[in-house]
Amino acid sequence: MKKATEVFGEWAVQGKDKGMEESHALPVGEMLDFSLSKKKNKFTFLDLGCGNGWVVRKVAKNPLCSRAVGIDGAEKMISNAKSLSSDSTDYILADIDLFQSKEKYDIIHSMEVLYYLKNPKEAIKKISEDWLKNTGRLIIGIDHYYENFDSHSWQEKVGTRMLMLKEKEWLNMFKAAGFKQIESWRANKTPNWEGTLVITGIK
Repeated sequence: MKKATEVFGEWAVQGKDKGMEESHALPVGEMLDFSLSKKKNKFTFLDLGCGNGWVVRKVAKNPLCSRAVGIDGAEKMISNAKSLSSDSTDYILADIDLFQSKEKYDIIHSMEVLYYLKNPKEAIKKISEDWLKNTGRLIIGIDHYYENFDSHSWQEKVGTRMLMLKEKEWLNMFKAAGFKQIESWRANKTPNWEGTLVITGIK
């Protein structure tokens, strides 16, 4: 199997990153509405696994956003993000498993990324301890989870390793990392789609 960064790098070359943006627009919209509606003061924002930067660009337009940053391990995704963005955004090419953040953020957002990591439990702990400001929020969206049976064949179809976990297991990772006010719901759920599993908590 290929590394996830290789797969998504190929997708970026093929223009599939735009399709990802379209397919994720509704659940990400719910996630951003939830996170940003609670902000009354200036905030900083990090998109973990930013792809072509569409979420970073969207959040950067918020008048309260003082800094919007994206990180991704696929070089072509970061290249696409930089070519589409203005000076108000910043992008980091790095292996998320190994990356050590030099700054802390008020909101860290991640859509369809954490189950590709070698150890998402350690990543969530690292985010809590080192990447988030006090009272900062982590919010993640996951389509590949046990309760969503439509996603069970994705690893074979896409050709990269995907960790399959139950909703309770993801929630336990947030608890183990010390998050408070943990909430979860299914975004964009329809009769034919189980929905994106959204989990969020406050440091």
